Amino acid sequence: MTRLDAQAFERLHAQHPDPWHYHTRWYEKRKRDLTMAMLTRERYRRVFEPGCSIGVLSAALAKRCDALWVQDVSDSAVAHACEALEGLSHVSITCGAVPEQWPEGRFDLIVISEMGYYLRPEALKTLCARIDASLSDDGELLACHWRHPIDGSDLDAKSVHETLAERLGYPVHGHYEDCDTLIDLWQRTPSPVAARQAFGNDDRR
Repeated sequence: MTRLDAQAFERLHAQHPDPWHYHTRWYEKRKRDLTMAMLTRERYRRVFEPGCSIGVLSAALAKRCDALWVQDVSDSAVAHACEALEGLSHVSITCGAVPEQWPEGRFDLIVISEMGYYLRPEALKTLCARIDASLSDDGELLACHWRHPIDGSDLDAKSVHETLAERLGYPVHGHYEDCDTLIDLWQRTPSPVAARQAFGNDDRR
């Protein structure tokens, strides 16, 4: 599972309703806006976001899909996410650790947001296998990570994204980086927006 003990994430979320200041830090708001802007489709069929924390990014993703599955290793984080996503019948929220616990079915978008570097290197490789097995033929994978060192982790944003790229081999559709943030969007089958428009298929689904 995670190199940082799951109990540490539970303590963090139990003690702080917003442990990473998702609601108040400009970095977090800007990162969410950049993440959502990287997505190529207006709407997705089925989305999976592991490591959802208190569900702030999840709320934005919920507006862009028909079905959303979110998951976190912390019971308290899941409880906060349930509050944030209350009333959204197309959202499923569970407690579980990736890559061990993984939802059934296929997804046309998987979002790995600031959780890849909390995995052990071998677990990250298993995560890649899980992604490959569940991403639809027209699916997209988005990864977003903080570029600075993570206490207690052997991995960082660069090594996580390099592992995803090497193990999966998907074509890169979009790449963004600055001194703080690294975001990559891979498509299993390249599908430029311009090409969809040219063939009259611009429903982005």
